Amino acid sequence: MSRRGQGGGPTAYDFRRPIKLSREHVRTLQMVFESYARSCGTLLTTRLRAVSNVSLISIEQLNYDEYVGALANPTIIGVVTLDPLPGTVLLEIAQSAVMTAIDHMLGGPGGSQPERPLTEVEMPLLRGLMERMLGELRYGFESMVDISPKLKEIEYNAQFLRAHAPGDAVVVASFETKIGAEECVSTICLPFNTILPVLSRTEAIVLSAAERQERDTSLRNLTAGLSAAPIDVAVRFQPIRMRTDDIVDLRPGDVVPLGHATSRPLEVTVHDIVFAHAVPGNQGARLACLVVPSPHESSSKESGRP
Repeated sequence: MSRRGQGGGPTAYDFRRPIKLSREHVRTLQMVFESYARSCGTLLTTRLRAVSNVSLISIEQLNYDEYVGALANPTIIGVVTLDPLPGTVLLEIAQSAVMTAIDHMLGGPGGSQPERPLTEVEMPLLRGLMERMLGELRYGFESMVDISPKLKEIEYNAQFLRAHAPGDAVVVASFETKIGAEECVSTICLPFNTILPVLSRTEAIVLSAAERQERDTSLRNLTAGLSAAPIDVAVRFQPIRMRTDDIVDLRPGDVVPLGHATSRPLEVTVHDIVFAHAVPGNQGARLACLVVPSPHESSSKESGRP
């Protein structure tokens, strides 16, 4: 009730998007896609023999119809599978950038290109280039999961491409792509249900050197704090069962027989959790106990078992 009173009123809830990427998940994807962008920029520069650069702009969670509605028409869309992960991934590049890249591969100067469908000669060149880019995507994801990207087909109009249902959640990474003088925004669209299980694994969280050092420092501080925390320790006999009327009738001087054998050590406990065994004794004027092996350990040594 107190939290409701302190809140700033109701917040909007999108039933089409019930789960959102956490900050840690976005940071992990950011490191993956930044690695892909760097290697992809190097690939384009080498393959096209033109100064190229790819840099990550943003990572968003959208619905599939929102993503499709924001794409230009026509555009170049590679339909990709990421075996063994399920689902379909889309690699989208502006047609102007694709035509410029093909012109460079054919020995041209790049620059402004006509807007037209690709010819039978240009299509294999585009497929080869996109497959090389998918190879860089594999290297970007290798710290999270081993995938084998495969280019299935190439489409021009996203409106006719029914890779997902309109309301399906997707993760969209946007990149600023420069090929010579040509600049555009390219995107990679991943199904949310495909990438979320990978991100949820502990080993999927990728930490930088500074973050890893901060985590180790926090762990040491936490361990030191817990080691110095005082706790109540008790030494107890084996419990017995008594009738209620016997307990009520107890008087000073009565003797209650315990079922604890004199040869059996006592239990050392913290909050009813047994963590050691001991025999009673004293140290000077104070009562004390001597920690000894547990009965199970003693019986194992006597029987010769490891």
